[in-house]
Amino acid sequence: MFNTSLPKRPFQKEKSPAIQVEKVDESITRASDFLLSLRENREYWNGRLDSNAGLNAQYLLLNYILSLKPDPLTSQKVIHYILSQQQTDGSWSIYYGGPGHPSYSILCYFALKLYGFSSEDPVMIRSRDFILSAGGLLKANVETKFFLALLDQISWDSLPPIPVQIMLAPNRFLFSIYNIAYWCRISLIPMSVIYTKKIVISPPESAYIPELYPSPPKTFKSNESPLPFLSLRNLLLQMTKVFKYLEKLSPNILDEAAITKAKSWILSHQDDSGDWGGVYPGTQYSLIALHILGYSRESPEIQRGLKALDGLLVKTEKDIMVSASLSPVWDTAWAVLSLQSAGCHQENPAIEKACQWLYNHQILVKGDWSVKTPKASPGGWCFQFHNDLYPDTDDTALVLMALLPTLARDENHEPFKRGIDWLLSMQNDDGGWGAFERKVDKEIINALPLNDIGNFLDPSTADVTGRVLELLGKTGYTQKDSVVQRAIRFLKYRQEDFGGWYGRWGVNYIYGTWSVLQGLGSIGESMDASYIDRSIRWLKSCQNLDGGWGESCLSYEDKSYAGVGRTTASQTAWAILALIAAGHHPSVEVEKGIDYLVKTQNIKGGWDELEYTGTGFEGAFYLKYQYYPYIFPLLALGQYKNR
Repeated sequence: MFNTSLPKRPFQKEKSPAIQVEKVDESITRASDFLLSLRENREYWNGRLDSNAGLNAQYLLLNYILSLKPDPLTSQKVIHYILSQQQTDGSWSIYYGGPGHPSYSILCYFALKLYGFSSEDPVMIRSRDFILSAGGLLKANVETKFFLALLDQISWDSLPPIPVQIMLAPNRFLFSIYNIAYWCRISLIPMSVIYTKKIVISPPESAYIPELYPSPPKTFKSNESPLPFLSLRNLLLQMTKVFKYLEKLSPNILDEAAITKAKSWILSHQDDSGDWGGVYPGTQYSLIALHILGYSRESPEIQRGLKALDGLLVKTEKDIMVSASLSPVWDTAWAVLSLQSAGCHQENPAIEKACQWLYNHQILVKGDWSVKTPKASPGGWCFQFHNDLYPDTDDTALVLMALLPTLARDENHEPFKRGIDWLLSMQNDDGGWGAFERKVDKEIINALPLNDIGNFLDPSTADVTGRVLELLGKTGYTQKDSVVQRAIRFLKYRQEDFGGWYGRWGVNYIYGTWSVLQGLGSIGESMDASYIDRSIRWLKSCQNLDGGWGESCLSYEDKSYAGVGRTTASQTAWAILALIAAGHHPSVEVEKGIDYLVKTQNIKGGWDELEYTGTGFEGAFYLKYQYYPYIFPLLALGQYKNR
């Protein structure tokens, strides 16, 4: 378990350990062989993607809402996973060793009770004690309240409005659905249909959870501290109260017109693979919305959606984990880059097949991104097997870097250029890149009361911008190009006072700093610049006494934890790669980091890692990529040897 009191200490310089070249070579060979053994269909990589037990709880609730009856063994295994993730204090957390999360703990408790657990079961007693100590149902977030209202545990009036009428607004309207990030949009539209219908599905009396109220249900109110009277958030809160009053007066004809448009949007956004947006939440809510709108379980839309959900179940002999998504494009591109760094050439059949698989997954249709970038042509890549409407800039930049050696063949020039052109079209006005779309960065959206975890925006981020710069540097762009100049200005502006950069999609400042330094080094920025020197000094100061680096998810909530945490193989590799990119190789710090990786490699050729080093939503949803501790140490070892 992560020790939240882990001291922050200055790095003490020591003599560089003597690392034998033969040991590094042996480590690279073992890591390469192990990574190659993990390919699926001898073409691509697709590692397990862990999040938290809350998704398993939602899956059980979904089955009840849709009146599905999976075989008893499936339900038993889904429940077993929930039980295996309960912490000693009775809670469920959102990352390994993290504090209990009230909302997900409420969902897990409710799901277990719905599926037959007695409130006097020791599991439930511990959970209830934690939930009540954390404030009870009053601490539930909006998504948890949504499930509780749908299943008759609280009133729909307890939720902020989720107005389906927004579907009738023009795309340029401030509160248009296209000013909300894709990952929220894909859920909020079906949620708005459900909210407007205000359907209530009553479970058995034995499943009700009045014991989780610290006070009677009729007093259910938010317990947030009063907001400053003149604050934007307070203004929006008052507008929300007015809207909740007005929604009761909304003409049925207006509601039905909005619902009809929402239904059309939902149907048009179902991928051929059956899911919505390539993620569990969007698929789950879309299925519920269609069910409420009268679609039978036997309808093609519902059947395809259920099949897609089944593909997100990670099944083992003991249990079943519900995954938020799948990551084959991301995993494959990183695996290819790591193997290339380790000496696997393009002629290697494994590399050749993987690169062809990546080319086959280039997206050549327009998606939601085209609403704000209508003149751009498609050509990006997504994270998953299928997510045609939502390619992303991070995956696209990464894939193109992996495909660089394939440009020796003329037939690859056109698809490669399409990818570059699409990526350039996605640069934001501030010079950076967001993940999925341009100009989804209006701060007023994040102040909406509905957005209680602050994840409605997709603004430019340092880590993605660094990745794009790295690609541009490798494809001939220089600091003379305006696209590069604007990106560098953005990165300078976004640097933290202590020297690091924020990691939006990986934990956290170590990840962001690595990505930025890789990009700046690739584009030819002077590594002697004062702002880069500041980042290097910070990164070196974070090195743990065992030679590695680590950083807890706590750093998203408290900057004093930036670069502080139990050593992990993936974060150690990121720090080494950052130092090498900045020209600090050879150095004592790099040598010690490499020595740590060589000494901690396991018998299979990979590295063991319990910590979560991937980020979904800061402070709310984290990810553990199964292949991170296999891919990034190999990449670091290869870069170390090649420099």
